[in-house]
Amino acid sequence: MKILVPVKRVVDYNVKVRVKSDQTGVDIANVKMSMNPFDEIAVEEAVRLKEKGVATEIIAVSCGVAACQETLRTALAIGADRAVLVETDVELQPLAVAKLLKALMDKEGAGFAIVGKQAIDDDANQTGQMLAALAGMPQATFASKVEIADGKAKVTREVDGGLEVVSMSLPAVITTDLRLNEPRYVTLPNIMKAKKKPLDTVKPADLGVDVAPRLKTLKVSEPPGRKAGIKVADVATLVDKLKNEAKVI
Repeated sequence: MKILVPVKRVVDYNVKVRVKSDQTGVDIANVKMSMNPFDEIAVEEAVRLKEKGVATEIIAVSCGVAACQETLRTALAIGADRAVLVETDVELQPLAVAKLLKALMDKEGAGFAIVGKQAIDDDANQTGQMLAALAGMPQATFASKVEIADGKAKVTREVDGGLEVVSMSLPAVITTDLRLNEPRYVTLPNIMKAKKKPLDTVKPADLGVDVAPRLKTLKVSEPPGRKAGIKVADVATLVDKLKNEAKVI
């Protein structure tokens, strides 16, 4: 069984994001970029499944500019077998990415997709669900444990009330939560091996997918600064301010 794992190039989580002066987006000039953390977890889970003999091949996919090859090389160093870059300068939105992934799953004959539950840049949490809908596959989101046996996937999900365990037939789509695993440290020998692994480049048109944006960003702005706190003389004053000024009680 082939496993498809999408990986996204995002601003590194340690970097403080700055908004452009014209408020058209986020400034990424000379900013450190890295693989989306949830996608890194997805790659690690795919590698573990292959090590258990569940998967035969892991295909890492990234959609975006040519610089996404760096992210794909990281996925190859973790343990993916080969990579595909869907190269485009268009700002991709979740639906477009889901359509590209669906086309690649059909082309590669992949029977499983492990997707990070969300990207830390837009926090959309949509691509995995859209992919499952387009492909007509069962899905399990926010997975904290995955077990594959007898052509079925048993997935433990994190929900508001605790944990939920679902069982579904394959092919399927799973989105990863933070506690699914701890990604392995990428060693120098594996980085060197990753340079020799195949990395193919295709265009959206080659897959027959229209990636034109459906949504338009009107403005991007920083959150308002936090106001300074004040000290109150007694509990009665505190209750009065909470009730009449903050209006939270």
